[in-house]
Amino acid sequence: MKRIEVAGNEILLANIEGKFFAVSNKCSHMGGDLSKGKLEGGSVVCPRHGSRFDLITGKAISGPKVAFFKLKTGDIPSYEVKIEGSSVFIKV
Repeated sequence: MKRIEVAGNEILLANIEGKFFAVSNKCSHMGGDLSKGKLEGGSVVCPRHGSRFDLITGKAISGPKVAFFKLKTGDIPSYEVKIEGSSVFIKV
């Protein structure tokens, strides 16, 4: 996983078994930097409070865990990725 900037947007670019996916790099809960989170299968876990997002769709799989509370969080934007040769293009 790597944080990149495209047209003023912070994007998380992830390589999962040779396929590239791009979503917003900011957690919808409190803006955590997802590039510092954990890649688990096809999802990313936010390092701040543990929200989990699908890297293909940007859908929130689970919300943050704060103390004994499980909270809800919103989806994050996902972006189309195109590979041409050694170049990666992201449609924003």
